[in-house]
Amino acid sequence: MHVPGGVLHVVDDGAGRPVVLLHAGVADSRSWDAMVPHLVEAGLRVVRFDARGFGRTTTDDVEFSNVDDLVAVLDHLGIGRALLVGNSRGGLIALNAALDRPERVVGVIGVAAALGGFTGTSTALEEALFEELERLEAQDPPDIEAIAALDVAMWVDGPGQPPTRVDPAIREYVREVDRLLYDPARVAGRWTAPQRPAVERLAELAVPVVAVVGLLDVTDFVQTAEHLERHAPDAVAVLWPDVAHMIGMEVPDRLAALVVDAAEQLGDWS
Repeated sequence: MHVPGGVLHVVDDGAGRPVVLLHAGVADSRSWDAMVPHLVEAGLRVVRFDARGFGRTTTDDVEFSNVDDLVAVLDHLGIGRALLVGNSRGGLIALNAALDRPERVVGVIGVAAALGGFTGTSTALEEALFEELERLEAQDPPDIEAIAALDVAMWVDGPGQPPTRVDPAIREYVREVDRLLYDPARVAGRWTAPQRPAVERLAELAVPVVAVVGLLDVTDFVQTAEHLERHAPDAVAVLWPDVAHMIGMEVPDRLAALVVDAAEQLGDWS
């Protein structure tokens, strides 16, 4: 579908109450593939799309709003309100949408969600990994293979976890996406952040939030979920001890069950 300065790749499956899946910054909409059949079988309409600069979506080098693109997808599909499920960067977009366009959002499920303006603490190992990533990215040209290997270790395996912990297919998928993200020919556009970060506006959240996070993830994301539970009006943190950042790929059936349960609690919407 066309948006100003770009064409979004959108997939729409099933029928019923609409759920929109928003992917992480080291993934694209394919990262939800294993979850979709569970949600459709439960009677939900499942929408996902590649954000600008990711997957099969194309964009010109223009400024854009991730929230506006999300709302454009809802309008295009005739959806009034949706339950938003966002992983990492996708969770940040979902929370921003709930704040900026609350009339279009019935609830948010943050999956290792980022929160605009929130900065937690890091372990010594995590600090070392981030510093190495910055070093690799600063090279000219950047070492794409080394960056991809580090991102897989951090976001798929989890900091300090063995590379055998996760299905090799998940590791290779993220490695593949990472290579594309660092391709010099990639055009991603320039997304604009809200004037006030979400962390300063949590009291304004008018919808329920479920913040799911894995204890094998980077510490900052665990702290984000706990911060949401403490400071948002209707938020709960769900901590799973055996997963890292890509929860929907690691345990798609378990996360799908949580989404279905949340949908049942929300009742009917469209």
